[in-house]
Amino acid sequence: MCGMTGISCRPGFKPDQEVLDRMSAALLHRGPDGEGRLDLAGAALRHRRLAIVDIAGGQQPFQYGQAALMANGEIYNDPALRAGFASDFFRTQSDCEPPLHMWLREGAGYTAELRGMYAIAAVENQHGAHEMLLSRDPFGIKPLYIAEFEGGVAFASEAQALLAGGFGERRLRDAARDELLQLQFTTGPKTIFPGIRRVLPGETLRIVDGRIVESRKRDPLVEAERLSVESLTDAQALERLDKALTDSVLAHMRADVPLGLFLSGGIDSSALLAAAHRLGLPRLRAWTARFETGSTVTVADETAHAAALAGHVGAEHHILSITPEMVWRDLPKIVAAMDDPTADYAIIPTWFLAQEARKAVTVLLSGEGGDELFAGYGRYRRAMRPWWRGGRGSWRSGTFGRSLGGPGIARARPWRTGLAALELSQRRAGLPAVQAIDVAEWLPNDLLLKLDRCLMAHSVEGRTPLLDPVVARAIWPLPDHFKIRDGQGKWLLRQWLQDALPQARPFAPKQGFTVPVGAWIEAESARLWPLVARNPAVAAVFDESRVRRIFETASRRGHARQAWTLLFLALWHRHHIEGRSCAADTFEVLA
Repeated sequence: MCGMTGISCRPGFKPDQEVLDRMSAALLHRGPDGEGRLDLAGAALRHRRLAIVDIAGGQQPFQYGQAALMANGEIYNDPALRAGFASDFFRTQSDCEPPLHMWLREGAGYTAELRGMYAIAAVENQHGAHEMLLSRDPFGIKPLYIAEFEGGVAFASEAQALLAGGFGERRLRDAARDELLQLQFTTGPKTIFPGIRRVLPGETLRIVDGRIVESRKRDPLVEAERLSVESLTDAQALERLDKALTDSVLAHMRADVPLGLFLSGGIDSSALLAAAHRLGLPRLRAWTARFETGSTVTVADETAHAAALAGHVGAEHHILSITPEMVWRDLPKIVAAMDDPTADYAIIPTWFLAQEARKAVTVLLSGEGGDELFAGYGRYRRAMRPWWRGGRGSWRSGTFGRSLGGPGIARARPWRTGLAALELSQRRAGLPAVQAIDVAEWLPNDLLLKLDRCLMAHSVEGRTPLLDPVVARAIWPLPDHFKIRDGQGKWLLRQWLQDALPQARPFAPKQGFTVPVGAWIEAESARLWPLVARNPAVAAVFDESRVRRIFETASRRGHARQAWTLLFLALWHRHHIEGRSCAADTFEVLA
């Protein structure tokens, strides 16, 4: 696990060492355990290491003759990949060394053999020229960004590292701003910063002498078996899930450092806890968040349920109370970590839990992907209805309704452009189409981005066993009735959990995971709304009177999300566009 950056130069240019140093320094939080440096025929690689596997010998980049590779991530089928080579072939025990030799043997399609989460940069000197490959795992668990410039292509694990190197522009794309306000994340390859784009999930870019010459893509959702599983019984489907989930959790719990679990008490994290317990793996440490509102507003509290589950399996359980004072103190730093912005208010508990867990562990398991693969969201159930019963696809309305309604903003839905293009490109229909859209956009550009930034800000590795090729191959082709049944999503996972850990009460009504941002904001509305309304990014879209109304009624349904999104945008713009420090509290930074 790490941060990485580098440059592939065109003929006549060479890597600027000062620029590389600035980009590497911007990624220090991702890898405090060491820095690797390599220059090779017009290409340069810089690696910031967080040591997880082969702590003593796994320094990167790995070099083999005139070829080198570095990776951010974990390759879970490392033992199987090694078995394809001579026993004394490898120089280290690092799981990230085999991809170098897979590339040299298989070429640009080498990622087809990889099982894991990764962003990879590989380079080879070929008679004075060089070829570079940049690859990202199919679910987009690990981030990777590029910027093309006159002298070649620069890349980095975070957009802010490219900005630190002088690549891209430190200003907003209006279309991306509108997407952020409505969806709370941005879609597609373009980021909010002009000139910086994402390497897409599953994409491999081939770069020759500083020019991108090829792009190829891996789809994480396998359709081939769909017809062969139509006749499965419930028992056969459960056996299929049990085998895949057990395999994945076992692979994801391999580490040479202490490991823990985010335990919300919900279906996904409870399933991971149950699978680890069934495997008889070493005693887990688990962390759960609770919230204090500082008012009479009550929020769902699953800590007692989570504690009971942890106690049942013998896990060491920790509860972290998050107070308004903690939030107002640290919110600028939390938002600053989200350089590729996602205004998902779950960044708040994720940040504080990672900060607390880092005192004891370096790796945390998390349940991201359960809703998307197993069909947990209400919009999936709507997608299965005929149109005359209210059936519809996903993301039909945004945070602020049909339009943003501010000065210069058309009364339309231009923020849906990226999603609409993806919907048109889908060869699937019904439930699979809606799930596929979420896997392509919502997962990598919101949920996984949130997990990556909040954990890596504290030098913690996040692992997502439900987003594993083995699990996807087992679950994705299954007919809809294994996912949604009797009005409930995630039926198969719930049934598996009922058998594995009935104390989890998987078929009980879900309380929901709600962060009380509305109550927090409304309590401080008199101080907050004037500061937020004056921010240039907010003022371009909303007048002061509307901001005031939203903030003064932030605890109302719908207004909480609106107020939070505007607050996030104002803080994000203050740091990433205006260049203000995030060292002070929320009110000082906004002022």
